[in-house]
Amino acid sequence: MSNGDIFVGEVIGTAILILFGAGVCAAVTLRHSKARAAGWVVIAFGWGFGVLAGAYTAAPLSGGQLNPAVTIGIAVDTGVWDKVWVYLLGQFVGAMLGALLTYLVYLAQFQANVRDEKSGEEPTPTLGIFSTIPEIRNPVANLITEIIATIALVLPILAFGLTKGLGESGTTVLIVSLLVVGIGLSLGGPTGYAINPTRDLGPRIVHTFLPIPNKGTSDWGYAWIPVAGPLIGGALAGVIYNVAF
Repeated sequence: MSNGDIFVGEVIGTAILILFGAGVCAAVTLRHSKARAAGWVVIAFGWGFGVLAGAYTAAPLSGGQLNPAVTIGIAVDTGVWDKVWVYLLGQFVGAMLGALLTYLVYLAQFQANVRDEKSGEEPTPTLGIFSTIPEIRNPVANLITEIIATIALVLPILAFGLTKGLGESGTTVLIVSLLVVGIGLSLGGPTGYAINPTRDLGPRIVHTFLPIPNKGTSDWGYAWIPVAGPLIGGALAGVIYNVAF
């Protein structure tokens, strides 16, 4: 794969991932959305379908990694680092693009994020649409959660490569998508399961600059955890896979 193909594939695939993922969060969160208050299960499946659509789209060009934690895990296992920077750059650009597209899809709802004079309902904080927010703010616990959840993502992805039938049938991406849904349902409660540094950082940057009325804070004090945790988890998954398999 050429550097150009990898970059384009990761930009497109990650943009689709974020468009679906941030999109379902917007659908469930924003006032005047038909899916408002649909719940956590809907969010988990929305992110899973984002992985499905993004990874299958990017696969012919880049392999559809879409996540620096996955890229780092693969590099730690294989020892091949020369194209890592291309993957990470494409993923970062794609994540920001996906966040911007989500904003455009829900533009009217974002513009209506003001106090409802009839009901008295206050504006909705919007950061949770774009990035993760811990339910209980405890840096050590939050970091541990992200590390463990990312290992639970990357280690199975690496192991799936040993399952010949998955590769031959083309169902690897489908299985990974279901894995992401499972992580959301089982491990997402404490932090919102970033498990992907650019999935959190890129949209957080976009949120900072978007002209959303009453959007609330971008919470940069927490932003290092959903970056460091998944990177550590991805590297540890690569080490565990290399040693155990």
